[in-house]
Amino acid sequence: MKPVIFGLFGETLTPDERAFFAEAQPAGYILFRRNIVDRRQLRALTDELRSLHGRDDLLIMIDQEGGRVARMQAPEWPSFPPGAVFDRLYEIAPSSAIAAARANARALAATLAEVGITVDALPLLDVRQEGASDIMGDRTLGAEPMRVAALGRAVIEGLSDGGVVGIVKHMPGHGRALVDSHHELPIVTADEDALAVDLAPFRALKDAPIGMTAHVVYTAWDPDFPASLSASVIETIIRQRIGFDGLLMSDDLDMKALKGSIPELAAATVAAGCDLALNCWGRMDDMVGIADLLPEIEPSARERLDRAMSSPRRSSEPKPLEELLATRDALLALVSA
Repeated sequence: MKPVIFGLFGETLTPDERAFFAEAQPAGYILFRRNIVDRRQLRALTDELRSLHGRDDLLIMIDQEGGRVARMQAPEWPSFPPGAVFDRLYEIAPSSAIAAARANARALAATLAEVGITVDALPLLDVRQEGASDIMGDRTLGAEPMRVAALGRAVIEGLSDGGVVGIVKHMPGHGRALVDSHHELPIVTADEDALAVDLAPFRALKDAPIGMTAHVVYTAWDPDFPASLSASVIETIIRQRIGFDGLLMSDDLDMKALKGSIPELAAATVAAGCDLALNCWGRMDDMVGIADLLPEIEPSARERLDRAMSSPRRSSEPKPLEELLATRDALLALVSA
């Protein structure tokens, strides 16, 4: 097995993809809007991926946050709100906000599990900072670390109740970035005391099954490399100070924050300590290059992968999607009441 997550080119596997994936044996896959038509097509696609690998618990992930980040679109699927709505409810009713976030995540999980998706890239534990890039903005769960942690745990638990694994992102915190890492490299110059605020939600959820790194330079920790490529940040900050022992993946290697060839970046992230490299765009030349450069997955990384994929504790009392959405909406209505 290669320590990488690959994207797909289109709505079905091409013969070249099928042959390559069978040989390369990536750890998992990520889906985007280009891969999605409707429920029937999407379920057939994820079933084919599982059949190709003979793994019922295959890591098949998606960015289905809600708000502006939603790969599965209405009217085929419900629309989900961004994280900021739960933060606003927390201002007036913390317990209701936590219940709403859990119901929302459980509803998200229901829509994903139905089509065979096993992992959602949620929740964001980035602490929102005034004046920072809007790339986080209303996607975040707030500006107060323990509120972010409480809502983030509700999201992880709600997804798990629905049989889906969550990912905490973007470790060790993207909330101070002044630029969008999709387009350029953010450099955070905050000192250790300030950065402790960013670490707090991740420390509170250090038992999360999967984490995703940030393509951000933190000069207090490593002035030369972004976290995804920094052995120092991954070992000293993420593994030791945060105490995270789950499966660690990089953010998308195609983001413009990183410089270099995609295969070389994949090898560098794994060498730095990421368990898996994330390559999203389904370009065959990049994927072949990655498979050629990457070693086999480390036994410790494989153990973390297996542990993560066995972590959902599907509820013994499943609820209909409509009931979960109605519960969420009734709670969120308290904001305008």
